[in-house]
Amino acid sequence: MSRAPYVRPISAREWVFRHPRYVRYMVREFSCLFIGGWTLLMVWGLKALSEGPGPWAAFLQLLKSPAGVVFQLVTLAFALYHSVTWFNLTPQALPVPFIAVAHYALWVVVSLAILASAF
Repeated sequence: MSRAPYVRPISAREWVFRHPRYVRYMVREFSCLFIGGWTLLMVWGLKALSEGPGPWAAFLQLLKSPAGVVFQLVTLAFALYHSVTWFNLTPQALPVPFIAVAHYALWVVVSLAILASAF
């Protein structure tokens, strides 16, 4: 008769904080909630825009409120973190070393083009 091997119980919270790599992974996965929320907010903005000037003005006021600004800044921080970690992972999937630099360069060029078109 053999005994079952001892398996040390690990709580759901413990494994995440065991290694900094796990924490970074979980923060990256958590960032999708804010990015998804921002996407839904933009869809709501399109709906408000289609309903006329009154709802659109109310939506813009919501975006300018302190809670709206904080939400957008937190979402921006998560989006930047998500983008940087994604670009840093790309060379591990593709063995070409200049891929990450090309991604960053393209990101900057597209961002500057969008910024220039806004003015």
